[in-house]
Amino acid sequence: MDGNERLKMKVQIKDIIARQILDSRGNPTIETDVILSDGTIGTASVPAGASRGKCEAIELRDNDKFLYHGKSVYKAIDNIKKIIKPALTGKNPFNQKEIDLIMLEKDGTSNKSKLGANAVLSVSLATARACAKFENIPLFRYLGGIFGTTMPIPMINIINGGAHSNNNLDFQEFMIQPIVSCDMRESIKMGSDVFHELKILLDKNGYSTSVGDEGGFAPNFASNNEAVEFILTAIKNAGYTVNEIKICLDVAANELYKEGKYILKNEGKELSAKEMINYLHQLTINYPIISIEDGLAEDDFDGWRELTCTLGKKCQIVGDDLFVTNYNKLEYGILSNLANAILIKPNQAGTLSETLDTILLAQKYNYKTIVSHRSGETEDTFISDLSVAVNSSQIKTGSMNRGERISKYNRLLKIEEEITI
Repeated sequence: MDGNERLKMKVQIKDIIARQILDSRGNPTIETDVILSDGTIGTASVPAGASRGKCEAIELRDNDKFLYHGKSVYKAIDNIKKIIKPALTGKNPFNQKEIDLIMLEKDGTSNKSKLGANAVLSVSLATARACAKFENIPLFRYLGGIFGTTMPIPMINIINGGAHSNNNLDFQEFMIQPIVSCDMRESIKMGSDVFHELKILLDKNGYSTSVGDEGGFAPNFASNNEAVEFILTAIKNAGYTVNEIKICLDVAANELYKEGKYILKNEGKELSAKEMINYLHQLTINYPIISIEDGLAEDDFDGWRELTCTLGKKCQIVGDDLFVTNYNKLEYGILSNLANAILIKPNQAGTLSETLDTILLAQKYNYKTIVSHRSGETEDTFISDLSVAVNSSQIKTGSMNRGERISKYNRLLKIEEEITI
């Protein structure tokens, strides 16, 4: 055992300090410092989603209408101070599973509703970051060791709809994905080129160029098809072809599902599961779409099975609300042939350990993994390091706009430099 290993065995968690900060929507969230016995400080903050699966880990809010419209997080911060901190003080931070397990035991619920997933996750992530700083290595290298060397392909959100904007688009996200680029720098350039060409095109045609929660434009298009057509024109105007840049959709079908029907208000359609599958199938025939996220509601298992069977060989079928970064739900999905890819959101799981376990399960069964941001984000770039550490094939971190999104892209650029040196 070398000197560094002996030091790691002796280091302890000395203090944990949490505070309320604001996310990208101006809503409260938690930022936590984990302070080690040698003075090293690791800091992490957690995001929040607008469109959520019902089985996500629960973020704890105060529900006091006089405090940030009920969204303050002082109870969760109090739980860190009074329950989590005493339980973790003196523990070795390098035992990440033990750290997370202690918090899970203190919570004692299946969905972290007692302590709050926002409280638990902020401590979990800050602990890992403190360890990386103690070792004086990048976070991705601490999490992935010598094996975390693959840069993810970005899925770049350029049009927002659904719960992420106040326009009339039914689908939540229209994204582009550069598929020919060999590096992150070029992928980001391609995404930026198309994003700015789309802005010019929208302005020229009298559409709004205001943006939604994730930085994509939010115009009132007449249909989902029109949104895709505008993107294709922007790709062409930027000097690219559909052989170089493909389209990805986040349908967020939970938001559309009412009493057994999928209601596409903007399209004037009420569709059964089979009709919805046919509708999505036709889109993939008409347009260069290579990924569909949450094409059906999270409990529509028969529909998911048929969707996967129908489109799974030609298209990435992504479960977000379907799986909510939950090991058991993913395991059921694998056994039941539901989807072929999973969105990874650490705040759906609630701890780093559970997130990593779910990723490993997905990769074991050849499910693609897409590490993802949330619509209510912070400037924390943890997911950029995580995506590289686990060799995730893809990352979703928003548009080429808004600082909390751009920070993740900028971190990926720095990671790429470190990997290629």
